[in-house]
Amino acid sequence: MTATETPVGAEPPRTPAPTGRPAWRRPPVLPILVLWLVYTVLLLLFALFVPARVMGPPASPTMREIESTVTSFSLASAPVAAMVWAILTYSLLVWRYPGKGPPAEDAPPIRGNNKVLATWLVTSTALCLFLLIWGLVVLAPPASVASTATRPPLVVDVTGQQWTWTFEYPGTGHQVSDQLYLPANQPVLFHVTSKDVIHSFWIVEMGVKIDANPGVTTTANVTPDRTGTFTIRCAELCGLYHSYMQTPVHVLSSNDFAAWLRTAQKAAS
Repeated sequence: MTATETPVGAEPPRTPAPTGRPAWRRPPVLPILVLWLVYTVLLLLFALFVPARVMGPPASPTMREIESTVTSFSLASAPVAAMVWAILTYSLLVWRYPGKGPPAEDAPPIRGNNKVLATWLVTSTALCLFLLIWGLVVLAPPASVASTATRPPLVVDVTGQQWTWTFEYPGTGHQVSDQLYLPANQPVLFHVTSKDVIHSFWIVEMGVKIDANPGVTTTANVTPDRTGTFTIRCAELCGLYHSYMQTPVHVLSSNDFAAWLRTAQKAAS
C-alpha cells in the first residue's frame, strides 16, 4: 500500500477548511455571494415591473389581489432562486471537469456545515409558511356575490362555441349580444357554459377565468371598477381557430350602460 492509498473501509482524508479568514471570504463563498447579490437584484426588478406590465392595469378588486399575490410571491422567492442560480453558475464555470471523458476519480469529499444547513432549513420553512398563509387568506373562495353586494348583481349568461362567445342578459328581457357590455362598479355574476367543446372564459385585467363545459353551467363573479375596453380570451385549446377566439368587453358607466341597453332592446324589437 502506497502513502496515498486509503485502506478499505477507512474514511478518506478530508480536505482541511481554510483558516484565518472569515467564512464569507473563503473560496468559493465570496464569488457565490457576489453572484447571489447580482441575481437577487435582477429578480427583484423583474418581480416589481414585469408581471404588472404583462397583465396590464387591473380593472377589478379581484385582479388587484391576484397581482399583489404574484408580486409578493415573486419578491419572497427571489433570494432563494438567486442562491440556487448562483451556486449553479459557479459550479458550471469553476468546478466543471475540463477533460473530454469522465473523471478518473471522484473529487475529494466536502464536509457539511451545520450552521449553513440550519439557516437554510429555517429560512425555507419560514418562507413556505408565509406563502402558504398568504395564499390561504388572499386566494380563499370569495363569498357569494349575491350575499355580499350592496347592489343586485347583473346576471350574464355566457356561451362559448367554436370560435366565438355569446352573451345573454336574462334580467333585461334576455337581450343577446356578441360583445360583452358591463356597468362599472356593479357586481356581475356570470353563468358560463359551452355548446360544443371545452372553452375557458378569461378576462385578464379583471382576474376572471372559468371553464366553459358543454352541458354544465359554471359561475364566476366580479365587480369591474375601471371603464374601458378589454379582451375576452379563450384559455383552453378548442380547435383550429382557438387563437382567434377573442371578444371585446366594454365596461361603461352606469348611465352609458343603461343607454346601450335601451338602444340594443330597441334594435332587437
